[in-house]
Amino acid sequence: MFVDKVKVNIQAGDGGSGIVSFRHEIYVDKGGPDGGDGGNGGDVVLTASNNQNSLAAFRYNKLIKAKDGQSGSKTRKHGRSADDLIVLVPVGTMVLDENNVPIADLTDDCQTFVIAKGGKGGFGNAHFTSSVRQAPRIAEKGEKGFRGEFIFELKVLADVGLIGLPNAGKSSLLASISNARPEIADYPFTTLIPHLGVVDVAGQSILFADIPGLIEGASHGKGLGDEFLRHVSRCKVLVHLIDINSNDIAADYKTIRQELADYSKEIAKKPEIIALTKIETLSQDLIDMQLQFLKEAIPPKTNVYLISAYAKKGLDDLLYELKKKINLKTRKKAATKPLLPVIRLGEEQSWVVTKIKAGYLIKGAKIEKFANRTDFKSDQGVTRLRDIMKKMGIMHQLRKDGINPGNKIIIGNPKIAELEY
Repeated sequence: MFVDKVKVNIQAGDGGSGIVSFRHEIYVDKGGPDGGDGGNGGDVVLTASNNQNSLAAFRYNKLIKAKDGQSGSKTRKHGRSADDLIVLVPVGTMVLDENNVPIADLTDDCQTFVIAKGGKGGFGNAHFTSSVRQAPRIAEKGEKGFRGEFIFELKVLADVGLIGLPNAGKSSLLASISNARPEIADYPFTTLIPHLGVVDVAGQSILFADIPGLIEGASHGKGLGDEFLRHVSRCKVLVHLIDINSNDIAADYKTIRQELADYSKEIAKKPEIIALTKIETLSQDLIDMQLQFLKEAIPPKTNVYLISAYAKKGLDDLLYELKKKINLKTRKKAATKPLLPVIRLGEEQSWVVTKIKAGYLIKGAKIEKFANRTDFKSDQGVTRLRDIMKKMGIMHQLRKDGINPGNKIIIGNPKIAELEY
């Protein structure tokens, strides 16, 4: 089953918790703290693979979850970190967040993207030993792994996209020039999924995509076209096929051009080659007449190729012209390719104190991270969090803002923790 768009829930693994433990051995008096740290949760890593050709694997499996890290144990033993979860997706998969904003585009075989980071393991009490704190009863909880909802959208990667109205001869052409075997019949909408075929043209391999037929209104959701127009976006050159037997050949051309423009201005600007198909069915006089009607609708000096997939006429000229346009497009793209931006990890967001009806709200990545790792059932753990807030200057700011004994301190929104001043 061909599936090219799915919505999935991604969950990275949670970090394991550290533990409170003290060394207990015979003949060893007052053994010190030996609680080990928790292991890290597994990341979820997407890997593009040429061996995948559909997103069907995610249609009924919409939850992708990595394993959690294990908790620490006695004698300073660290919990085992979970392995990363490798998720294979087809080359050409774009990842969008829940707001439909693209965040990754996997266009090369073996390209990877960490879509969700696992939580870090919490420290055990052995980590907190110091000269003034020789028997700490503090241990951290593991961090939660990243959770989120994403959209996977597959866009076929091909050099050439075959477009046209239903029954224009796209599948017949692909079958004639390659080893692809799409279903062919003399009725509309025979092709229901994109088909790919590789054609060797003078030693150069060119990948063709047979895009299911478009109709008027496809860009707005009518018929099948809106589901497949996105596959055209990655093609370097478009071959616009028109059935020479059409009752209004100029209108057929304008219909497809309008749908491309309505869907995407960028797609409408792609290099295009026009080909009239099924020329074996008409006499030369009728072919010339249809060609004249078409030239009244297309841009001036546009070459139109007359082809027959059945009789294999005109195919070589079409293929050599395609090769020339593809190579020109590739050279232009290489010459104008922008430098990839360098993404640097910035400092974690500073904290912010806001007075609210319920008390005082504190937000900030660093303090929220400490709060998430705090075991609030441990008095020493809560005391440590208060010490951290003091060192960060949060307590000083709260006093400046007029906090009084008994007021509530709320960390995070949504709430992670609540303390009393």
